[in-house]
Amino acid sequence: MSSIKEKLSKPFASLVAKRIEKWARNPEKTQQKVFRNLISSATNTSFGIDHNFKKISTYEEFKSNVPIRDYEDLRPYVERVVNGEDNVLWKGKPLYFAKTSGTTSGAKYIPITKESMPTHVKAARNAILMYIHETGNTQFVDGRMIFLQGSPILEEKNGIKLGRLSGIVAHYVPKYLQKNRMPSFQTNCIEDWEAKVEAIIDETLREDMTIISGIPSWVQMYFEKLIERTDKKVGEVFQNFSLFIFGGVNYEPYRAKFENLIGRKVDSIELYPASEGFFAFQDKQDEKGMLLQLKSGIFYEFVEADRFYDENPERITIKDVKLEVNYVMIISSTAGLWAYNIGDTVQFTSLKPYRVIVSGRIKHFISAFGEHVIGKEVEQAFKEATENTSITVNEFTVAPQINPSNGLPYHEWFVEFENLPENEAKFIEALDNSLQQQNSYYYDLIAGKVLQPLKLTKIKKNGFQNYMKSIGKLGGQNKIPRLSNDRKIADKLYELQLTK
Repeated sequence: MSSIKEKLSKPFASLVAKRIEKWARNPEKTQQKVFRNLISSATNTSFGIDHNFKKISTYEEFKSNVPIRDYEDLRPYVERVVNGEDNVLWKGKPLYFAKTSGTTSGAKYIPITKESMPTHVKAARNAILMYIHETGNTQFVDGRMIFLQGSPILEEKNGIKLGRLSGIVAHYVPKYLQKNRMPSFQTNCIEDWEAKVEAIIDETLREDMTIISGIPSWVQMYFEKLIERTDKKVGEVFQNFSLFIFGGVNYEPYRAKFENLIGRKVDSIELYPASEGFFAFQDKQDEKGMLLQLKSGIFYEFVEADRFYDENPERITIKDVKLEVNYVMIISSTAGLWAYNIGDTVQFTSLKPYRVIVSGRIKHFISAFGEHVIGKEVEQAFKEATENTSITVNEFTVAPQINPSNGLPYHEWFVEFENLPENEAKFIEALDNSLQQQNSYYYDLIAGKVLQPLKLTKIKKNGFQNYMKSIGKLGGQNKIPRLSNDRKIADKLYELQLTK
């Protein structure tokens, strides 16, 4: 017999689907309304005054007055907010700062305001409701739901609370989900990830888990420890588990592994959340891509990734985007971010409605496990590890090893030495420690035993030259990427090692 919650979920999902369909059918009008609201709301802020918001009425005027910025460019304004000043980027003061891993220049503080906070919660809710509307599946609504996330314990800085985004969002779980939600608040507050996973298993093992949500690499660890504890597949332990919700990294490398761990297929919903905003969610099970959230206080611009570093790259709105072109996504939002480069690249899979996939980062990176390691960080690690030593190298690059034959995944460093380290173990430790200090996500993955410390593979003399020659890019302006998010280069290097 259906519960009241189950009965109410379908008409509620239908209502939400109609509202979404209404703005999705009128994308340009929806975005124009968001644009006007953003400009008028921030006209009297410091940023608005500095950038002539009073005189901006069109998108062309906005482009002329507001250049594209990344976090480092916006930092002077953000620091004023962090120091307690109000009406800087947005009216008043933010409710929170989402503290994220920065580059070697330190942590990033992304503001979350009274206006932007609800959009994070509503988008996550709507993703589930759209799934209900499409599939008619409501059986999971009375079961237990687990959200693997960061600690909800928040710090405070000049009267503004700060923490990881997932920890902040944990304070906004709707009342109708509170009884179903796991783990407990106390368990969520455990900082040590390994201990936290064991505590989560203790709490969930005998529960009727129907929804499991989190970054795939963290969920995989939870699943593997469940199997260790029970000697059963996850689908046997939780017989009504029917929906996996994920975001943060590409799921495809994990899909086969997950189906093996679960023992059967389950439906999944992909989300595209970030500290800067909740940008998209999967609205159809049989469609590629996620529905871009056009009515969430975010105004979107796009620049073709191949032209992003030109002197004056063309900025366009959704009106002019094309399918399967790699775009850098630029946002302005009710959080007080203006023409802000979040660093992601996206491709449109549909224009009616607008759906996207995350295609990568505008700069080379590794984020196979959600760590967002960038080139500057690996270069700094290398610099620190070789300082005051006799080590010299010809070239190096870094790639993730997601499926090692033994042990945990890791980052693999391919190095062509001119002069070898006297103590290889000490060199590796110095590299790994530097990377952990620079990047809190990488540190968390190592500390939580999701990753093991990096491994070193020595490349024979001229190995990188042979690689560049094999791909027709020897000499000239061509460079080996310092890091990549796949193993195309790594596998080719191995192949050349065996044949040369």
